[in-house]
Amino acid sequence: MTTLLLTLLLALAPGLAPALPGALVPAPAPAPVPAAVRPLPAPLSVARWWDPPPTPYAAGHRGVDLSAPVGERVRAVGPGRVHYAGQVAGRGVLSLTLPGGLRTTYEPVRPLVAEGEEVTAGQEVAVLTAGSHCPAPCLHWGLLTGENTYLDPLTLLPRPTPRLLPTAGLPRGGG
Repeated sequence: MTTLLLTLLLALAPGLAPALPGALVPAPAPAPVPAAVRPLPAPLSVARWWDPPPTPYAAGHRGVDLSAPVGERVRAVGPGRVHYAGQVAGRGVLSLTLPGGLRTTYEPVRPLVAEGEEVTAGQEVAVLTAGSHCPAPCLHWGLLTGENTYLDPLTLLPRPTPRLLPTAGLPRGGG
């Protein structure tokens, strides 16, 4: 069952949740981080969406890949403290602890900040480098709660406001 279908099912029949295996119940969305900002300049272009694994050790995509050129400046999505800034498996990684214990990660990057340093929302904290797992350059942006519970990082960002456009003067379809 897809996460969307499961979420809809639980919304319609909340009493069903205890009967479902725990690994299939989606993690709740985190509370928004105060003053959340995009990690890259607008507009964000998602190269690969978050695809959580059914269990903590199964295959999945534990973040989102955002298309961007090498050299693009990466910003902190919220205020926090640098949890880690360094190399992991030959790639530059930056991890920031946000309010409420959430942790956001960025790779492949060259960190501009050091472990323990306080950061502000929107502060430039890294530079995107080559070596991503995408076919073209991209930023892998992750979000964790606890030790290894991954969440969709896009839930940190404010939802766009839908806008209706006037239809006056547009040709009518049909016929």
